[in-house]
Amino acid sequence: MKSTILAGVSLVALLAVPAAAADLSYPAPAAYAAAPMPFTWTGFYLGANAGYGWGTAGWSPDIDGFIGGLQAGYNWQGASPFVIGVETDIQYSDISSGVYQLDYFGTIRARLGYAFDQFLVYGTGGFAYGSGTYETWGLSNSKNQTGWTLGGGAEYAINNNWSVKGEYLYVDLGDATYQTIDGPRAVGVSTNVLRAGVNYRF
Repeated sequence: MKSTILAGVSLVALLAVPAAAADLSYPAPAAYAAAPMPFTWTGFYLGANAGYGWGTAGWSPDIDGFIGGLQAGYNWQGASPFVIGVETDIQYSDISSGVYQLDYFGTIRARLGYAFDQFLVYGTGGFAYGSGTYETWGLSNSKNQTGWTLGGGAEYAINNNWSVKGEYLYVDLGDATYQTIDGPRAVGVSTNVLRAGVNYRF
């Protein structure tokens, strides 16, 4: 009886060895890596910009000069490549002539764009405001002006947080009445703006 049991155990052990060896020759399949999340432009962002502006001011030679400022905004992108958003900016301005100086200006704009993954092209437009100083024969006075702006640009996302952009805006600040030694003058101001910027998205 004992010899029969031992023979059976030995036979089972011999059959198990090749099976175990076969199992060892095939490693367990690796877990599948999660697919990367698609890039999205959705989010709040802050940034800075610098550029150049040129244009016209009533009763003045043509104006031009440096600009620089800050911007903030929010983009939203659903499942489609369309991106909608809103942006506001405030700009220091050295756009001037010998008579008129655009001291600062800002905008509040809607943006509508189309994304090619991390590359975005967009149009933009909305409200513009600013302040100018008009000086003749030593008489200087400043006025606030409001109007509208329209333009477009392109933005490239370096990664999920940082992006760079280039933008053109036409800014019309309407007319303001300035006092001069010859009496009041209605001064209309419009300028073209080319600027480059960087944004950080949260």
